[in-house]
Amino acid sequence: MANGHRSHAAYQDLMRYRILDILLVATPYDSFLLEEAGELSERLAGEFRNLDVHYAPGLTVASTGTEAIEIAKRQRSINLILTTPHVADMDAAELARRVRESGIRRDLPVVLLAWDTSELLPQASQTSHGLFERAFLWQGDARILLAIVKSVEDWRNVEHDTGSSGVPVILLIEDDPRRYSSFLPAMYAELLQHSQQVIAEGLNLSQKILRMRARPKILLCTHYEEAQKAFEAYGEDLLGIISDVEFPRGGRSSPTAGLDFVRTVREAWPDTPIVLHSSRPEFEEQARRVGAGFLRKGSHHVLDELRRILLEDFGFGDFVFRLPDGTQVGRAGDLRSLEERLATMPAESIVYHGARNHFSRWLRARADFGVAHALRPRKVDDYPTPEALRQDLICAIGDYRVEQAQSVVADFRRDGFDFSTDFYRIGSGSLGGKARGLAFVRRMLAQNGLRKRFPGVDICVPPAVVLGTDVFERFLDTNDLRRFAIDCEDEEEIWRQFRAAPFPEEAERDLQAFLEKARFPLAVRSSSLLEDSQHLPFTGVYDTLMLRNNSGDRLAQTVLAIKRVYASTFSRGAKSYLAATPYRLEEEKMAVILQKIVGSRHGDRFYPTISGVARSYDFYPRPPMTAGDGITAVCLGMGRGVVEGGACLRFCPRYPQHVPQLSSVEEALEGTQRSFWAIPMTGEGDEREELYGLDIAEADGTLAAVGSTWSPENDAIYDGLSRQGTRLVTFAPVLKQGLFPLAEILAALTEAGTQGMGGPVEIELAVDLPARVFGVLQMRPLALAREAEAIEVGELAPESAVCWSRSVLGHGRIEGIRDLVVVDFQRFERARSRDAAAEIGRLNRALLSQGAPYLLIGVGRWGSRDPWLGIPVTWDQVAGARVIVEAGLRDVRVEPSQGSHFFQNLTSFNVGYFTVNASQEGFVAWDWLGAQPALSENAHIRHLRLESPILVKMDGRKGEGVILKPPVSASPL
Repeated sequence: MANGHRSHAAYQDLMRYRILDILLVATPYDSFLLEEAGELSERLAGEFRNLDVHYAPGLTVASTGTEAIEIAKRQRSINLILTTPHVADMDAAELARRVRESGIRRDLPVVLLAWDTSELLPQASQTSHGLFERAFLWQGDARILLAIVKSVEDWRNVEHDTGSSGVPVILLIEDDPRRYSSFLPAMYAELLQHSQQVIAEGLNLSQKILRMRARPKILLCTHYEEAQKAFEAYGEDLLGIISDVEFPRGGRSSPTAGLDFVRTVREAWPDTPIVLHSSRPEFEEQARRVGAGFLRKGSHHVLDELRRILLEDFGFGDFVFRLPDGTQVGRAGDLRSLEERLATMPAESIVYHGARNHFSRWLRARADFGVAHALRPRKVDDYPTPEALRQDLICAIGDYRVEQAQSVVADFRRDGFDFSTDFYRIGSGSLGGKARGLAFVRRMLAQNGLRKRFPGVDICVPPAVVLGTDVFERFLDTNDLRRFAIDCEDEEEIWRQFRAAPFPEEAERDLQAFLEKARFPLAVRSSSLLEDSQHLPFTGVYDTLMLRNNSGDRLAQTVLAIKRVYASTFSRGAKSYLAATPYRLEEEKMAVILQKIVGSRHGDRFYPTISGVARSYDFYPRPPMTAGDGITAVCLGMGRGVVEGGACLRFCPRYPQHVPQLSSVEEALEGTQRSFWAIPMTGEGDEREELYGLDIAEADGTLAAVGSTWSPENDAIYDGLSRQGTRLVTFAPVLKQGLFPLAEILAALTEAGTQGMGGPVEIELAVDLPARVFGVLQMRPLALAREAEAIEVGELAPESAVCWSRSVLGHGRIEGIRDLVVVDFQRFERARSRDAAAEIGRLNRALLSQGAPYLLIGVGRWGSRDPWLGIPVTWDQVAGARVIVEAGLRDVRVEPSQGSHFFQNLTSFNVGYFTVNASQEGFVAWDWLGAQPALSENAHIRHLRLESPILVKMDGRKGEGVILKPPVSASPL
């Protein structure tokens, strides 16, 4: 039978059999009585709707048995025949027999609905061998129709649903149709109303529906053998039993059948709630002796007593904490309040309920099977003290709540919002690629046990709320902005229109409720449909804004930031990026993430201790590292220093103490971080990060965890800040001294991410060391070019090549390139790198419009936002380049920034990328390039157009490549 842990995902396959079409067979008069002037269909649908059952059966009426059989043959969707005792051409038994013999469907249930007990046929009482599935009595309560449908469904579904998910079972043992026709409607009504209270706690629509499917089954049994068979099959899943005392056994009425059945159950499951019912009061004492409750059938309050039993004994209501003498000491209506009450209830109450498995039973009734099955085998004697039992219960429920919250994206509700779950959705539509990735990470962390693998470290996805794409579409369509934004090329005009346009009211009210609880800095991040896809990541294309969220009109500031992200969907950069893909701008839709920024406040600044990007694949490994060992780029402060290609530290998580970047003093001084980004927490204006010197970080106390000192007198670098000298960010206290298990966490995360996504991944991260929080900000697939054909660079005559390198990203042959855009190595001035970026963007647009692919050759790090490290181009400024060469500066050796957004786009668009530094094997034929006449040039940039095309060969397996000059010394046009 069902046992062990199960997630809500396992409920997807529950309730396979559903009655969707009923065929009512009745004389016109009987139909009139049932329909009450044509209202039977409405009453049937109404009962389902009142209980919020998500489907109501359709109803077809036939006035004769012959007509009914023809309809059943014609309408294969009919899955229940409900017949009154007498129709014009045959009685109910004859109809049932002909249905069986007609070969319509052997499993098509036929249910008898009689007006009086005298009309019940003898065959109806023996359902195991009779013609009818069951016989019921109409007593004026329209809920009987729902009870009939649910009873038939429950018997059809019970074997699968208990076996696959541990759905609990209630046995109702009663042979009198009048009694069970009264009990069942009341029981199903209470059960479904209870389910509504439970599903209200579902975190989203999907989970609500799954909880409804996982409601307990009620199995009606009318004789001992049927009940015994049900108990043998589903005893482990029993939630409780309501049984008559006298009912048939061995074909004859037995006055002790109920008592005997209770004794059988008690031997196997002594803690199962059992209530016996009888019209004879003398059975009450015997019921007490066998450990069962008692219900008087003849009582005027029997249905009210039945409801009380379901609420208190079977766990359908609040959990009521009692002392052993029955005194009530507390109540809990949901999991959170149960966890809270457990901390304060008297120890004797917890022991009392624990000894009787009351906690497990209540949780099973609520469809919280994972924690219910975990608790049920535990006995009070297993714990040394009542306090140990209390703590185990609190931990089990707390862990279950966290796991459930991690597995879903919760629908945002203004009236009940708190941070008991940490990932919410406002509106509907898609979450977008970035938010989907975060939702996947949350589930991965829970399922792989990564959250608990490193004691004392909270590995998490920071709390967030996502505005679905439907909010974006309502904003565009309500304000008639869609066509305008697609066609307009003036970014300032687009922003003016977006800024002035009203925001959707419902979403704005939800944001207000969110901000009332969210009193921390927020990142407002794009999450478009296409973002973070397997092949086109759209990294760095759309805006991200940082809100200090601590003063002024916080709602207005937040809405303005969301509109800014919306407007970036139609920026020139986004349009240029999309132009290079198979997609159209009108297909793109924008969701927006409001996410808590990981970090702490230090004076007037807010920032994390560590930010960075980890990749499970290293495009430029140095021995002893291999490509599969991965690479991580980290910095002190906000991650802008990494994703924009600034100075940072690169290391392999599997070799954290082997950092090539620190192999010499010269390299460390050239390439390590000398400033950091943080969010200013005071002031007015645009709320973006600002740059601060390391002296500020040292004063804040954050540099000590990641810093080292260079002593000019000794020309040596020392770990820590205890000496006088120049401060460097080397992460030595973390990577060498084990201050924080950064490398170990990254190795585990990248391994789990690679397995989960089926290929290499890229992870954005932030660490707040004071709080010991490791935040996963993003995970996306890492696009890799497939080496479908073998490419050999072969022997090389240096004079035949424009460029050769053993640090090459890409694979294959590229032919047909005649245009070269070259940054003049001799004349380039880093102080004017932004001017160079603007000129390259102009040439890129011109060549794109001509359909001319080109080779781009430059110095320093392409795409770096630090103009002293390279040329700060954005992706849309170089999107037409088929091959890019990155050569070292004359005075600084620059490593390719594998953590940058720019670099991610290179790999996704399969752009060939050559890196040449003085200390590596490789060269650029600067003299040959300088000797070629230019089609156009300015102070730094030369555009060459050759008569014959160059040939590019890249061996992705070896990381080697060559760019060959035209075969004949061609002169430019």
